[in-house]
Amino acid sequence: MPERKKGGAQEAGWRFVGAISSPTGTAPEPGLPEFAFAGRSNVGKSTLINRLTKTPGLARTSSTPGRTQQINFFLLPEKVVFADLPGYGFAKVPERIRSAWKPLLEHYLRSRDALRAVVIIVDARRGLGGEDELLREFVTGCGRPAIVVANKIDKLRQAERARLQRELASRVPDFIAFSATSGEGERELWKRLTALAVVR
Repeated sequence: MPERKKGGAQEAGWRFVGAISSPTGTAPEPGLPEFAFAGRSNVGKSTLINRLTKTPGLARTSSTPGRTQQINFFLLPEKVVFADLPGYGFAKVPERIRSAWKPLLEHYLRSRDALRAVVIIVDARRGLGGEDELLREFVTGCGRPAIVVANKIDKLRQAERARLQRELASRVPDFIAFSATSGEGERELWKRLTALAVVR
């Protein structure tokens, strides 16, 4: 797994290595532990990935939800692979594209041998929604660990954060509070990924 340089920045080397847009597409096979990142179209998934990899611009960010319309793979050589999944929810993309996401994601989640876990990112201001819960159930039903990350935790006031803690912890006791702005939760998420990377 990634090593740390002085100052906490991860070693350089992350790069885009390919994408698939259909179940019949050919995904890269680096032979390394792989982690998928999923969430609603406006949840800040790309920003979280860029923060986690210390590589601004690695995952494309946009003010328009739904810009990720395929599974994009990012590689840290000899270490790990991240897969950026299409966002769900109110993505502003044609219905024909959205309808293609379901078989693509189901095939990937069921059949990807290298996949060690799925990071399900939710907006801390909204908590775990219905679509998030359905994805979590599907992921665990495929025998994959699901890591729930409450992103944008920095946008909550203290009272709101206490409410989130009560509501979300009752359903997901091991959720991770995360902020791409402050870095809160970054070390905990890496710790969780590192532990899963060595488990077969």
